[in-house]
This record gives sequence, C-alpha cells and structure tokens, in this order.
Amino acid sequence: MRRFSSVLASCVAAVLLFAGCGDDPSAQPSATPEASPEPSPTPTEEPPELVGGGTELFPDKRFIALYGHPSYPSLGALGEQSPEESADRVIELAEMYEAHSDEEIHPAFEIIVTMASEHPGDDGNYSAETDPDDIAEYVDVAEEHDIYVVLDLQPGHTDFLTQAKIFEDLLKRPNVGLALDPEWRLSEGQVHMEQIGSVSAAEINETTNWLAELTAEHDLPQKMVILHQFRQSMIRGREQVNTDHPELAMVLHADGHGTAQDKFATWDLLQEDLPEDMHMAWKNFYRQDDPMFSPQQTFDVEPKPWFVSYQ
Repeated sequence: MRRFSSVLASCVAAVLLFAGCGDDPSAQPSATPEASPEPSPTPTEEPPELVGGGTELFPDKRFIALYGHPSYPSLGALGEQSPEESADRVIELAEMYEAHSDEEIHPAFEIIVTMASEHPGDDGNYSAETDPDDIAEYVDVAEEHDIYVVLDLQPGHTDFLTQAKIFEDLLKRPNVGLALDPEWRLSEGQVHMEQIGSVSAAEINETTNWLAELTAEHDLPQKMVILHQFRQSMIRGREQVNTDHPELAMVLHADGHGTAQDKFATWDLLQEDLPEDMHMAWKNFYRQDDPMFSPQQTFDVEPKPWFVSYQ
C-alpha cells in the first residue's frame, strides 16, 4: 500500500510539473517576464500661428490691405476683381512697401461683411448682412496666399456684438480679425448719409470682451481689432476703450481723405488722448485723395502706420 501511495504521489508531481504548477524554483530557473514597452507620447497639435509665424501681430509686422465689398466695386478696391486677382493685387501692393520698413510686410483683405443700407430690410436695421459662406471664398483664398483678413461691420440700427456673432465661425480661423465702423452705427431716428453714426466705448468693450474670450477658448493667435474713425464724436468716451486684452491688438484707423493737409489734420486730431496700446492705421483713397500718397510717403507719416488700407 505504501508503494502504491508513493507511485501515485510521483505521478501527481509529474502532472503538476508538466502543467507548470508546483514548480520548484530551486530546481528550475524561473522565466523572466518581458518588460512592457513604454507607451508612446500622444502627439500634441501645434497651436495655429499668424501669417509670417508667431502669435502676436505687433511690433514685428505691418499690414497693407485692399478694402471693400466683394460685390460692389464702388465701395473699394477689393471688389474690383475676383478673389484670386485681389490676392495677386494686394501681394504686389505689399511688396512695394518692403523697401520702406524694418518690420515684415504682410498683405491683408479688409472685407465689408455687413453693409450700411438706405433700406431697413426685413430685420429693420438698415444693414445688409452678407452670408458668411459667400465671404468664406475670400478667406480661403487669403489662407492659400498667407493674407490676413479683417471683417468690417457697418451695423446700422443693430449693435456690433450682434453682427460679430454672425461671423463667429470665420473668426475662429487664426488669421481673421474684426473691424468696427462707427460711422454706420446709427442711433434711434438716424438715417445713413444724413447723420454720421457713433458708438459708445461700452459697446466696443462688450464686443472685444466676447472676441477675446473666443480667441482664448480656441487657443488662437492674437486678433486684430480695428476701430474706424475720422471725427472725435464717432467714438463716445474713447478713453474708456479697453486695450488690455492680450488676445487682441487694438488699431485706430484714421479714415480722412482729401488733400495732404486735410489728411494730416485728421491724423493729428485722432491721436489726441489716444488710449495706450492703440496702434495707428492709415487709409489711401484711390478716388478721393488729392493726390494719393505713394508707399514711401505713406510710411514717412509719423507715427508710421501699422496697417494701411486702400479703398
């Protein structure tokens, strides 16, 4: 009986050994498990940059722009040709300024996307809003050619923030900024071409607060915000305009036209009590200026404009 038990125990031990159970570590070297490979780091997408690189507009860049509405040549040079032809034209124009600047020169489009109207329209605001899909064609061409884009608002009886939100998807693109044109911001009872409009600093700040939050939320590079002006009355309480948003670069665009004396009178007047961190911009008019400044004359203006548009 003891012999049978001994044989049975030997058989059980053999089975366990074959199955890998009950191994004797002293009799058999243990297998070393292979080390798990280190997980590969998830690639992070690089944040978008501005034309020319970087995330800040100034002080390393200056911009030369065609201004206008795509469908109305009478409103500016941008609408006098196709999107591709506009790109070629503004690139050539920007190149004419390179010899007169220590900073990089970049082409730009300033596109009127809501247009002051003599008719109230279905919404009664005396402003014709362009379909963002129609503007996207110009923005796409601009992206292909490294052209900065500014969307210009002429809101009539509505407010700037309401109209800016219409173009939110376009403003989520890294090289698209915003322009506010108070000349066409009407008060109760006012009519375009009979009165010159105006806007309060509070309404400007409400709009720029929203744009700064949108820019930060989508990790976008700094956006340009242009305020058009040719009379002091056009921006009420201008000293209260907030220029502290790091997400935005604020620009005051002097829209004076006529003789050189007239243009400089407007230019000098608008710099009085100018808020800090406000960059000056200049406009050349093909038809109304007498004569129109050359690129060298434009950049000889003091202070040298950071943004120059052609209407």
